Amino acid sequence: MSSSSASASDARRKAEIEAKKAKLQEIRRQREERAQRLKSSSAALPEASSSTSARKDLDDLVNSLISAPTSSRGSRASLVGPSSIDYPPSPRRSLLGTRVPSTADPASSDFGSESEIPPSTPGAGQAPPAASALGDVGPRAAPELIDVETELYELPQRQRVFYTKEVQTATLGDSDDDDDHAPSGGRELAQQLRELTDDERAAVYAAHDFGEFVERSTKIVERALTDTYDVLRDYRLADDELLDSTAGSQLRLVRTFGAGDKMFAGRSITAIDWSAKFPELCAVAYSRTEHEESPDGLVAVWNMHLAERPEFVFHAQTDVLSVCFSPFHPTLVVGGTYSGQILVWDTRARSLPVLKTPLSAAGHTHPVYGLRIIGSANAHHLVSASTDGTVCWWMLDMLARPQETLELVNTAHAKTDEVAVTALGLGEQDTTSFLVGSEDGAVYAGNRYDRAGLKAGLNAAEVYRAHAAPVTSIHCHPLTGAVDFSDLFLTSSMDWTARLWRQTATGGVPILSLEESNDYIYDVRWSPTHPCVFAHVDGAGRLDVFDLNTDTERPVASATPGKRALNRLAWSRTGRHLATAGAEGVVYIYEVADTLATATDEDVHSFQRVLARLLSS
Repeated sequence: MSSSSASASDARRKAEIEAKKAKLQEIRRQREERAQRLKSSSAALPEASSSTSARKDLDDLVNSLISAPTSSRGSRASLVGPSSIDYPPSPRRSLLGTRVPSTADPASSDFGSESEIPPSTPGAGQAPPAASALGDVGPRAAPELIDVETELYELPQRQRVFYTKEVQTATLGDSDDDDDHAPSGGRELAQQLRELTDDERAAVYAAHDFGEFVERSTKIVERALTDTYDVLRDYRLADDELLDSTAGSQLRLVRTFGAGDKMFAGRSITAIDWSAKFPELCAVAYSRTEHEESPDGLVAVWNMHLAERPEFVFHAQTDVLSVCFSPFHPTLVVGGTYSGQILVWDTRARSLPVLKTPLSAAGHTHPVYGLRIIGSANAHHLVSASTDGTVCWWMLDMLARPQETLELVNTAHAKTDEVAVTALGLGEQDTTSFLVGSEDGAVYAGNRYDRAGLKAGLNAAEVYRAHAAPVTSIHCHPLTGAVDFSDLFLTSSMDWTARLWRQTATGGVPILSLEESNDYIYDVRWSPTHPCVFAHVDGAGRLDVFDLNTDTERPVASATPGKRALNRLAWSRTGRHLATAGAEGVVYIYEVADTLATATDEDVHSFQRVLARLLSS
């Protein structure tokens, strides 16, 4: 049984092998036939493509034969060979390219008629000149025309590649698709450019998002237009002309904010402060105005790169008397008001305050003239002082109640123990002591905590009989170098004087008194970068800048920007700009010369010698 099955499988295998061989032979035969046809077609192509002169002779012969008179169909048929040839029924073409009808074609029964002659045949109906020329030569034997059927193959043209130093770009496709989509794109564009109606336009203008976008975008454009950076400046040349307004001047007016603005018309400026994070931003506090539509208090944040309008405007329900940027939170602006409230605005929010203290006895109930943030980034407090003699320490994120409160009392006063605080002075790194100026012209030193047998509050032993009129400002010396001058502080008063003091345990007398002013001196400030430079402003509208190394009695630079009193000034953190303002409601920004903004080691040593001479005198 197994042998029969094995033989059957062998037979099937042989049959399959034979079938495959037959198939291979058939494929080989078809390949040879295609090769022969290709060879015959390639041989016929050069025969068919004759020279120009031979083709012209054949055309002349055909034209002469067609134009000659014919008597019978047989005479014409003799031109194409014997009639006994059995042609296939399909139409054929002669070597001349003319259609030769077969006997099976009924449409060619009347072969010799003139209707069969194509209209484009030259010389139809008349003998061409070439035919008469042939007739003069003599009778010529009629050629035997043979029909040949060939199968033509079109070979693809070879692509020509040019290896030249030219840019080879891809060929663009057919633009028919683009043309097809063009009408639809035009319709879409027409729909996009549809003009809004008046109601739709009013709705867009009234949208809050649209207003914010326009406000933000126009500020960016104005900053770019206001920036006067000299792109053609040559840094290879020495810049001998430090200030280009007037030769030899130490102050140059570079910006004027709020002039001609109806929002700030009729308001006086009560406080100025520069941002510690963004040196181009300056916060300015304004008092109330007579216009009923405007808020009572305003705080405007001006930008040095935006001259025509403020960067931010904050509102208050009463006059803002003091203002400061938070050095540890760049977006927060803190203000003290006439009602005793402390307000906190955020530049990321709207114009209204985000935090404020309550109107209660726990905080201030009198005008807040002193405001300062002290400490470090991890532990800092807001210190405020009001005219009722209350000093409070606050946490910026919790203004419901102050962390600490001190009621300042002067027991040594002959008539009253109350201290009406008009100015507050704090050291850069000293968070446990402070100085306050009062309406009686004295400066008192105070302690935040009990220490060394002294209770918290005013130190009765350390009293500076500073002025004969109310003290308008106090400013402690900042840390500006390796040498510590933090025991120095300046005071200004309505007695037309500004004085330099050295803080001691027993008070004392001023080491320098400046009496050059002809009116009230409202504010005095040390330069944050130069140890011996400070400035003050007075009621005559005059700004004076002093350099104690140069002169201890007269200012080295002065300016009178307006016609009314100047009551506030502030140095920028870099010491290069000085902002001042007053009763006009206009802020003036001055650029300070490098000699007053940058201190050298020699300047520090010279200031030490000046102080030693002043203390010994």
